[in-house]
Amino acid sequence: MTPNVTEDRPMTTAPAVVRASNPLTRRLLRVGLPMGPNRLLTVVGRSTGIARTAPVAVAEIDGSWFVIGAYGEVHWVRNLRAAGRATIRLDGRDVPVTARELAHPEAVRFFRDALPAYAARLPWLFRFGVRALFRVAAPEIFTDPERAATTRPVFELRAA
Repeated sequence: MTPNVTEDRPMTTAPAVVRASNPLTRRLLRVGLPMGPNRLLTVVGRSTGIARTAPVAVAEIDGSWFVIGAYGEVHWVRNLRAAGRATIRLDGRDVPVTARELAHPEAVRFFRDALPAYAARLPWLFRFGVRALFRVAAPEIFTDPERAATTRPVFELRAA
């Protein structure tokens, strides 16, 4: 499939409501408030070298953690791609991880098979929230795996 440059152009900025709520989300996650699949990802900035922390949804599947650039080519995605490593806050501790971006065929399989199966196992409230968020922000994630793999980067994280 050849991407349509008008429709499939990767986003580079999260929606304003997400950017506005991220500082509060970071604080709540930092103090240990459970927020479904959301965790803190810290990665060194590709230009500044300064560690940057962003809340991300993490799917644990078959012993690996996966993060989706649901808003496209945002800063944490570009930083993680450049660094290849990060830390993720899990159960109150920072875990160093290596990151590998899934190739397009792997990402298609992830969106088609692994992510729907993972979402189906979430408690109903989180499942509803995840699907509602993606319906608004990235509807193709659950409806068009090929397009999602073109516009939404996916990284596999493994403990370093």
